[in-house]
Amino acid sequence: MDIKIYHILVLNGPNLNLLGIREPKKYGYHSLSNVIDVLKKKAKKKCCKLSHFQSNAEYKLINYLVKYKNSFDYIIFNPAAFTHTSIALRDTLLAINIPFIELHITNIYNRESFRKRSFFSDISSGIIIGLGTYGYILSLKMIIKRLLG
Repeated sequence: MDIKIYHILVLNGPNLNLLGIREPKKYGYHSLSNVIDVLKKKAKKKCCKLSHFQSNAEYKLINYLVKYKNSFDYIIFNPAAFTHTSIALRDTLLAINIPFIELHITNIYNRESFRKRSFFSDISSGIIIGLGTYGYILSLKMIIKRLLG
């Protein structure tokens, strides 16, 4: 009997490549590569494949999603600053129709007023906010539970 290998994408928006060095008291001391390494190990233990893509450019995130739209079963999406600005990314996620969890390292509702509006929350299958980089692990655990039952 073949075991289905689910493929999960971790998609990160602008400045997340600076994790660990950008305002570490706010965003944490773990680098993005450290976070992704932990997620890959956890995914592999559950017979899941994990891929990662990060860009500071909106069009690169969109092109990546469109190019690989048939490759992924679920997405962990940290849109970062695009949360509050990107109707184009929202439209892409609606078009490709892959379920995703919206993730924010900080509590966007405990910050500047312009950060309280998300263009993704109402189309996501869940939202994790304000739990630091541990939110990535929680997102992965929830996705695995949804995929594997």
